[in-house]
Amino acid sequence: MGRFTLPRDLYHGKGSLEELKNLKGKRAIIVVGGGSMKRNGFLDKAKAYLEEAGMEVQIFEGVEPDPSVETVMKGAKQMQDFGPDWIVSMGGGSPIDAAKTMWAFYEYPDVTFEDLVVPFNFPTLRTKAKFCAIPSTSGTATEVTAFAVITDYKNGIKYPLADFNITPDVAIVDPELAETMPKKLVAHTGMDAMTHAIEAYVSTMNCDYTDPLALHAIKMIHSYLKDSYDGCMEARAYMHNAQCLAGMAFSNALLGIVHSMAHKTGAIFDNGHIIHGCANAMYLPKVIQFNAKNEVAANRYADIARFIGLKGNSTAELVDALVEELRAMNVSLDIPLGIKNYGPGGVIAEEGIVGEEEFLAKLPSIAENAIADACTGTNPRIPSVEEMAEILKCCYYDRPVEF
Repeated sequence: MGRFTLPRDLYHGKGSLEELKNLKGKRAIIVVGGGSMKRNGFLDKAKAYLEEAGMEVQIFEGVEPDPSVETVMKGAKQMQDFGPDWIVSMGGGSPIDAAKTMWAFYEYPDVTFEDLVVPFNFPTLRTKAKFCAIPSTSGTATEVTAFAVITDYKNGIKYPLADFNITPDVAIVDPELAETMPKKLVAHTGMDAMTHAIEAYVSTMNCDYTDPLALHAIKMIHSYLKDSYDGCMEARAYMHNAQCLAGMAFSNALLGIVHSMAHKTGAIFDNGHIIHGCANAMYLPKVIQFNAKNEVAANRYADIARFIGLKGNSTAELVDALVEELRAMNVSLDIPLGIKNYGPGGVIAEEGIVGEEEFLAKLPSIAENAIADACTGTNPRIPSVEEMAEILKCCYYDRPVEF
């Protein structure tokens, strides 16, 4: 038996933020990140709409990129003291992911983080509050998913949390919020969305309900991401919808080892983080080459290639065409093709932030942790630890995967 879960209500289009004034409740807490929502006036608008709905409003600010366990616990404490019946999170994936996890600790103060990292092991939520998510970036789609990612900085590992309980009740997909994204963020979040859609389409959990969403998202991202990157706001609005469709697909079909690898390399290196969407962009072509040794996966990659208008006389040629098209997209978006050339903030650098000696020293533990990641189980071809290490080497040196 399959399951397909989405928010009960999704409001989309310019000005849809105003729907906040129609929420019913007594108290709301708004969870936001580093300040862009405040600087661009959206936080004040959201607060005013909630107050117009008759609610007392508090704000939790300062959720960092790659939110930490400590930030989650701090936010949960504020919720426990305030007692909101609506949790409203707005911004990128980080504040929304953090707020989802705060929600669990708010309703169940005695639950442990060790409990929550077990996939689909959350307690029943909505005993105290409902959840509204409002994305300002066009990539994570956490506003429609059953996932959150929290980082434990003590061991440098990102933990993907998975449970249908944390699928928001209401999603507001207003493209006005995405118009303020910096260029690099457009590139990284856009390729994150592309990875979501492609991994969902080839996942072993794909189904008739997720396939159309994944394919249409892939086609939209292929058509509009470069124009969005170049500053076209009409394309940016299309991308805001496309990433949401990709999220609907992967929340129900799940993901694969591109994400397993990105989760385990994101915060492990000494000189800085590898930005999640950029990691996905670098790793995706290599994983396609590895997965395409599986016939079912190869045929589905060929489906994708045909759907976006690529040419090939065989399945193998279509897979190769898809790999080359994704690499060309990375080049057009100024994304490095390998970890060795990943500079600060995702810029292309002759000598990146991850030195060869450190990479090779940490490779065995990264490979083991990636195999153990929750996303690995639905990848169409399950690698051994040794194969995972070899894929990661190919990602570091930008070499094709030929095994």
